[in-house]
Amino acid sequence: MKTHIVEPLDPKNPDHQFYNLSKLGDPRYDRLPFSIRVLLESAVRNCDEFLVKSSDVESILNWKQTQTQTVEVPFRPARVILQDFTGVPAVVDFAAMRDAVMKLGGDPEKINPVCPADLVIDHSIQTHLTTALSFRKTRIWNLTWGSKAFRNMRIIPPGSGIVHQVNLEYLARVVFKHDGFFYPDSLVGTDSHTTMIDGLGVLGWGVGGIEAEAVMLGQPISMVLPEVVGYKLYGTPDKLITSTDIVLTVTKHLRQVGVVGKFVEFFGPGVAQLSIADRATIANMCPEYGATAAFFPVDEVSIQYLEQTGREAEKLAYITKYLKSVSMFRDYNEVSQDPDFTQVVELDLSNVVPCCSGPKRPQDRIPVSEMKKDFETCLGAKQGFKGFQVAPERHSTVVPFEFNGNNYQLSHGSVVIAAITSCTNTSNPSVMLGAGLLAKKAIECGLNVKPYIKTSLSPGSGVVTYYLKESGVMDYLSQLGFEVVGYGCMTCIGNSGPLPEPVVEAITQGDLVAAGILSGNRNFEGRVHPNTRANYLASPPLVIAYAIAGTVRIDFETEPIAINSEGKEIFLRDIWPTREEIQAVERTFVIPSMFKEVYEKIEVVNERWNSLVAPSDKLYTWDTNSTYIKSPPFFEGLTRELLPPKSIINAYVLLNFGDSVTTDHISPAGNIARNSPAARYLTSRGLTPRDFNSYGSRRGNDAVMARGTFANIRLFNKFLNKQAPQTVHLPTGETLDVFDAAERYRQSGLPLLVLAGKEYGSGSSRDWAAKGPFLLGIKAVLAESYERIHRSNLVGMGVIPLEYLPGDTADSLGLSGRERYTIVIPEKLTPRMKVDIKLDTGKTFQVLMRFDTDVELAYFHHGGILNYMIRKMSEN
Repeated sequence: MKTHIVEPLDPKNPDHQFYNLSKLGDPRYDRLPFSIRVLLESAVRNCDEFLVKSSDVESILNWKQTQTQTVEVPFRPARVILQDFTGVPAVVDFAAMRDAVMKLGGDPEKINPVCPADLVIDHSIQTHLTTALSFRKTRIWNLTWGSKAFRNMRIIPPGSGIVHQVNLEYLARVVFKHDGFFYPDSLVGTDSHTTMIDGLGVLGWGVGGIEAEAVMLGQPISMVLPEVVGYKLYGTPDKLITSTDIVLTVTKHLRQVGVVGKFVEFFGPGVAQLSIADRATIANMCPEYGATAAFFPVDEVSIQYLEQTGREAEKLAYITKYLKSVSMFRDYNEVSQDPDFTQVVELDLSNVVPCCSGPKRPQDRIPVSEMKKDFETCLGAKQGFKGFQVAPERHSTVVPFEFNGNNYQLSHGSVVIAAITSCTNTSNPSVMLGAGLLAKKAIECGLNVKPYIKTSLSPGSGVVTYYLKESGVMDYLSQLGFEVVGYGCMTCIGNSGPLPEPVVEAITQGDLVAAGILSGNRNFEGRVHPNTRANYLASPPLVIAYAIAGTVRIDFETEPIAINSEGKEIFLRDIWPTREEIQAVERTFVIPSMFKEVYEKIEVVNERWNSLVAPSDKLYTWDTNSTYIKSPPFFEGLTRELLPPKSIINAYVLLNFGDSVTTDHISPAGNIARNSPAARYLTSRGLTPRDFNSYGSRRGNDAVMARGTFANIRLFNKFLNKQAPQTVHLPTGETLDVFDAAERYRQSGLPLLVLAGKEYGSGSSRDWAAKGPFLLGIKAVLAESYERIHRSNLVGMGVIPLEYLPGDTADSLGLSGRERYTIVIPEKLTPRMKVDIKLDTGKTFQVLMRFDTDVELAYFHHGGILNYMIRKMSEN
């Protein structure tokens, strides 16, 4: 240790088992937000005057002044967590990096995780497939090779649960004990909902897969010291309110407040009333309100949860002792513990009402009492986030169809998918048991779900199935069609599988706005299913309620949810369980032995996985016949020498977007359309459509993913003025698939640019949303604003994120997108500098180059973060 802040560690001295920050004698420490204390501890512990300097420690300790000064600090998290959709590309990248290091004369085994990494296989699973191993042989081979070839990487097999719930219930340390020392658990993850772990008091957030790979290789994250918004909770929620209602309310509120790029830290007496599952549900939705992290410091409820989930008494003792010793243990009822915040906002929990979010974005909250009216308004409203632009004379369209020998009919708002899915809610016993109790009461009242509605239950872990069965509600859920189809994100990530053909035909025939209702966290266009244009997020009990009703065009207050076989009208209030009923069942059936039994078997739960054998060679043997795993071209022609940055000359605009283009638009994860460039490629490799699988499953193959870039059917490109995965090839005026247009430009040696509005790249932390554009030849993106993780991913791939100056937009500057753009890049670059853009029309204007730190500039000079790491690891 070279910092003067604390004494060096002495492992033989019991008083030196951790860096006792609370005894610094500096009054600034006790006024720091608890989340910032975690950053401070990491800086102190890792201070080596190279990657982390004592000046960085001072900057964090002086947070109250430095938070608004765009001060850059390093952060070395304690671990990394990955899911398979992003973990497979990470293993592929590591394998390719080993090859590149070897070519440059370095030791390939230097490409190896030095920071502990856990990879949980959950996103690949699709509803109603016969096997949990829905990915193919080469993907399995690649992962099993990685588990043996790389040290410090653990792979949790498929069938274990959703990554974030497994993290919460099993992987979370809360406090690390390593080599006799203690320090706070912290992490970054390759899924944006990594923030769920913040509900347990473990600071973590999502980063791009590219950035996570650098952390695994020992690099700290370079971050601007964040502002911290204090979110005060008080009051008592109504007995009919669920945690989902609270989180959707918080999501909308914080979107309005504006917390992009900031930490949110919860405090106040209302927090003490929330279970860890409730807190985790709120923290999970952090990406939907745009914050970096949503932190709930550890308190007694946290320790009780650790005990409930089967953690050993010894761990509970040292976790409590350590956190109290360093003033990181909270009493939410103790006002004197409240730290300083950048800003404070408040929510009275007694004002929360039952709600959903949709029909196209998670932040668009709607009280359940207004759902019917809101949907009917959206039906006729102009095409947009709250509009489908259906002509008034078509609002009452009804399409009859036959299914399994019986006659039914669909109309606008008919529910065709109802899924209890995703980590947001399935980690929460209160809403899962609430759904079970509602199902029980519904069956007892003689209610059912129409058989053509695709219902599914994909819990977060085996523990959920355990307590649903033990409490006796599983049978009732199954009778309504909500049977366990596996453990994964499924419908929330677009893996719901196909709808029945008669349903698809009816939707198509009537051009209907059919509805999906899911307990997930994202409902962006085209994400859930191509045939459900309206998708709503709701609590698990409400998912069942809307499934029984069969439509979202219902007012539960005044209309019966259904009429039973005896002709009796049944209202939702007749079957809705109270908070007291749910808590009584939870206290009885959610017990530590369940968690212990499930997680003791986690390493051996999947017999097929455990039977796999793969070599542990230091270099990966690429199978040229594989359509799942392919050596990526990112490092072709890489040399040791750096070239000075060059201006981008006469670039064409490939795509011209408006606001809120998500990573689902840029790099879809759903099924591969039969008429797409990716489908044509797979067909050329001898595959039939039944074997295409999804884009998510093929993230190890750059040829598929490049062709899948901007392939979302809901992509709205101003050049076309309609939704389609196409664009105009400007030199010829032809309308082409985006990949085909990009290929035309590439063959002519022409650089490309993307124009966009606000919140470009919102949604999942999808590294292919940056890798794909890079492979298409896109050199820069010019947007009004960026989602944090996506901007970082663009930087990681060497794509320049440009931002309009305040007050400027494409419209205000008169940009049509049909101009040619020259971006003047000087040899000497500084963070967040302004650069000139010159048009072929003679117009010139300035934009902000969003390289926010010196480290990001270093990555850019190397052509991306992975190139930087290869050159570094190739040094003798």
